[in-house]
Amino acid sequence: MIKILVNDGIHSDGKLLLEEAAYQVNTDKIPQEELATKLPEYDAIIVRSATKIRKELIDLCPNLKLIARGGVGLDNIDVAYAESKGIKVINTPNASSQSVAELVVGHLFTLARFLHRSNRDMPTQGNTEFKALKKQYSNGVQLSGKTLGIIGFGRIGQTVARLAYGLGMRVLAGDVHSNNVDIRLYTPEASNVSLAITARTVSVQKVIENSDFITIHVPSTDKPVIGKKEIAAMKDGVFLINTARGGAIDEAALLEALESGKVAAAALDVFANEPTPNMTLLNHKQVSVSPHIGASTLEAQRNIGLELADALIDFFGDDRPS
Repeated sequence: MIKILVNDGIHSDGKLLLEEAAYQVNTDKIPQEELATKLPEYDAIIVRSATKIRKELIDLCPNLKLIARGGVGLDNIDVAYAESKGIKVINTPNASSQSVAELVVGHLFTLARFLHRSNRDMPTQGNTEFKALKKQYSNGVQLSGKTLGIIGFGRIGQTVARLAYGLGMRVLAGDVHSNNVDIRLYTPEASNVSLAITARTVSVQKVIENSDFITIHVPSTDKPVIGKKEIAAMKDGVFLINTARGGAIDEAALLEALESGKVAAAALDVFANEPTPNMTLLNHKQVSVSPHIGASTLEAQRNIGLELADALIDFFGDDRPS
């Protein structure tokens, strides 16, 4: 019988599919420090971002055939080493793109209309300083007509572009691969109309220099994608959004730019020191924050679970007696 350890959770629909294929599925969390003694019993492990699968652990698990990551990034897995040992590594790049993109747009609206600040001030001052708050927060901007720069134009970046086009924004897509991408806009199911816009990727530098808002959608890198030098090249009053990876923006440089006004405001769903982010960032009046919830919608979690189950069944086959 195929034994699978689901160490960071899975949607009940995905678990059901695995059990219907006659796999033994353990969803009890095993602490990281105990994996070395318990993971060797399993044929596969499913993780999210919390569990780390490093070289030393892989060497202790001769029966391990597959490592599955519920989500996009693989930063917590030594992928190349696992594959050199004949262990297949998979993730779920399609399942959460819409959810992450919608969070980006939520933060875009929040920054443009000061919602992160008014939501803090109204409960404490709304009944005594209503007119003053109204004046303070009446200088918002419309997103329509603004330029959204997207650094990293994979599945999530393209989904963000689709939503941005629908809002009337101009899109500058920056990616290491220069090509044309057809962005198909959503239309009602009953409609026979199909709308598509061809987006051509440009250099990241062009995105940095010409965007009103910039959102990052790249995998982890050894150094920040946006640091002091990149911020200096941006428009004055730019807005920055990071829902990709903690550290993609140099947080010290960001704080400095927020204080100087070079960066008007920022939205962060990820942080360099998770799960203990910099409190100065969390409390900064020009920063909209969320606790790494980009893929955390009911729909995305179900999609991730089903995609993982399908991938494992495709790899191991159906284990039910014929």
